[in-house]
Amino acid sequence: MENKNIKCSFCNRDKKEVSVMIAGITGHICNFCIEQAFQLVKTENAASSGANAKFNTMKLLKPIEIKKHIDEYVIGQDEAKKVLSVAVYNHYKRINQKQVKGIEEIEIEKSNVIMVGETGTGKTLMARTIAKILNVPFCIADATVLTEAGYVGEDVESVLVRLLQAADYDVAAAEKGIVFIDELDKIARKGDNPSITRDVSGEGVQQGLLKLLEGSIVNVPPQGGRKHPEQKLVAINTKNILFICGGAFDGIDKKIERRMNSQAIGYKTKREEEMDKDNILQYVSPQDLKSFGLIPELIGRLPVLTYLNPLDKSALRRILTEPKNSLVKQYVKLFEIDGIDLSFDKAVLDLIVEKALEFKLGARGLRSICEAIMIDAMFETPTNKADKDIKITATYAADKLKKSVLKKLKVA
Repeated sequence: MENKNIKCSFCNRDKKEVSVMIAGITGHICNFCIEQAFQLVKTENAASSGANAKFNTMKLLKPIEIKKHIDEYVIGQDEAKKVLSVAVYNHYKRINQKQVKGIEEIEIEKSNVIMVGETGTGKTLMARTIAKILNVPFCIADATVLTEAGYVGEDVESVLVRLLQAADYDVAAAEKGIVFIDELDKIARKGDNPSITRDVSGEGVQQGLLKLLEGSIVNVPPQGGRKHPEQKLVAINTKNILFICGGAFDGIDKKIERRMNSQAIGYKTKREEEMDKDNILQYVSPQDLKSFGLIPELIGRLPVLTYLNPLDKSALRRILTEPKNSLVKQYVKLFEIDGIDLSFDKAVLDLIVEKALEFKLGARGLRSICEAIMIDAMFETPTNKADKDIKITATYAADKLKKSVLKKLKVA
């Protein structure tokens, strides 16, 4: 039989163009089409039936147990940890409650959370740690790129696309996941009054988030991107998705002070003495969020409000060494992979903390300073392995910082 004209019945490739051509009763299929078909079937099965068993066993811990796990990764912030642990426990207890027949069930509302704190104080890390210990899908969404539907940027529904992808397209798992919306303060409207002109990346995004936060069925494109009429959409119910929002809310301290001073007419001097000026965020209230530019409807859907303390010298010092994934442990591990024993003088750690406080970058500033100190050592030692023991001294660290670009940073 002549095989010259054998072609794939799907892509029309010739037999000479492919490595494998499988013959059927009335047609043929090449290896390229087989691979593509396999991926389509795999994605479809995962999206429709929740075939992935990765998130099938959720570990619901008590609030005290949740806080103990967070303590291993996040230093300080006891008040925020306590509030977050209770909110998460109540949320998943609400999902797992057993329906009792014959008794009218009390509907428990969602306990979405909003965290207010300076940059680098641990907002994202706390949310990520909780999702990890509970074994639920988790994603981080940046509010700064969101716009109203139809404008340049990402639709609000793109938040759920990320969660679906984090759940390996298991819809049932995604519907019990955690979404952390970062930089919420960046979508605040510019005044306390409703916008006259269209605010597509501010107030418009806040309004778009309302249906997600409260709980509704949202159709999202599995692969992301804009919706179009012929596209296949996946329906996700957000009723049991926990939303944790965070933001620095730069400038809200002035609104808090103004509110507290105005409440103390006739007792202004005494009120000012009682206020802790170094940690003004502890007095934050929903009223301050409204003054900052969040719409009342959004604030109402984020009933749990907590704050994060600014990091002082002792907290930064502990962050360097104590957590499971501390920076010092990370650098020691990096050098250990190359067979090198790395150690730091205590004076070096004190120097790093002092510089971090000077630059006012929080815990994130620690990494930048460590990189400036360690860059030459990390560049040279993988090639020159003569030194099996490296000790970073205060003199060495100070010298590297003087030569780095960090010396050009000035505190405003």
